[in-house]
Amino acid sequence: MDDAPVKAEPASAPGSIEPRVTEFLRLGVLALFAYWSLTLVAPFAIIAIWAGILAVALYPVFRALTALFGGRPRLAAATITILALAVIAGPLAAIALSFAEAVQAVLGKLAAGTLSVPAPPDAVRDWPLIGHRLHDAWAQASGNLEATLQRLAPSLLQTGGTVLGKIAGIGVDLIGFIVSVIIAGFLFRPGPRLGEGLKLFARRVAGERGAGFVDLAAATIRNVARGVIGVALLQALLAGLAFSLFGIPAASVLAFAVLIFCIMQIGPTPVLLPVAIWAWTAMETRAALGLTLVLVLIGLIDNVLKPVLVARGLKTPMLVILAGVIGGTLSYGLIGLFLGPIVLGVFYDLVVAWMRSTPGQEDGTRPV
Repeated sequence: MDDAPVKAEPASAPGSIEPRVTEFLRLGVLALFAYWSLTLVAPFAIIAIWAGILAVALYPVFRALTALFGGRPRLAAATITILALAVIAGPLAAIALSFAEAVQAVLGKLAAGTLSVPAPPDAVRDWPLIGHRLHDAWAQASGNLEATLQRLAPSLLQTGGTVLGKIAGIGVDLIGFIVSVIIAGFLFRPGPRLGEGLKLFARRVAGERGAGFVDLAAATIRNVARGVIGVALLQALLAGLAFSLFGIPAASVLAFAVLIFCIMQIGPTPVLLPVAIWAWTAMETRAALGLTLVLVLIGLIDNVLKPVLVARGLKTPMLVILAGVIGGTLSYGLIGLFLGPIVLGVFYDLVVAWMRSTPGQEDGTRPV
């Protein structure tokens, strides 16, 4: 009888499914934890993205202020945060006060029974498409305002509810943006370490090109901040000064509207054109002509400065960056203003790198 020991078969024989099952389970657990993590972070994602964008865009200002304050980064970060909050709160406070005063005046006249609508000018009839209907509705409101309000009460209530809902949504977004500004103030000091961490993660995902993508994203954010936000602030400031000098009513509100339209990539024309038309009907010819020329120059600033500032220092073509700015804004709102050019810029670089490399080459190889 043969007493030779029997050899045990290996746990994983060739063709065994056990290693695949183990790998699948590991990936499943990892995916589960990733999903849970994203679920926990999702409510704060927009705030975190805005905080990162603001920190990257304002980091050169932080470095300059740190040097100006004698190497005190905390004071520099606090100064930037306070100024940013003031820039946000100032126009909003002016609009809120103007709106409150207007509502109070209307309610006072309504309670006293002195609220009235002036008669429509005869020239309104000559307006194309809507002239006759607008003149008739205006005349009815002027002749019997109370009856007109009663007739339009259901529509006014529905419209008012919709407007209040929109205002509430805007208020929530503004609160989130204010929180992002405060968080950005705490990101300035650890900024270099966070940047190195992002580059390390990008290298793990995209090889040696990953660090370049992080640098491209940072440069794109700063250029968009200068070329879009900066130019919009300049146009709004100049428009506000022009409105004030020429005595245009509600100058601060109109200037803020210019800022919003410019940031949304619509341009200042929806505000400047009605103001110019009103000036020609209510002001002297010389004053109206002077205001019109000033408004035309303000409107042209966008076309001259934005392309130069947005594409400055970037290898990505200006057309790609501007397409990302406009497309991102239309698709994702204000945050798409920054995400759009980053995504298109990185995708453009990936396509160019792929086209210039031969099949089988690794990252970092020379182009054909």
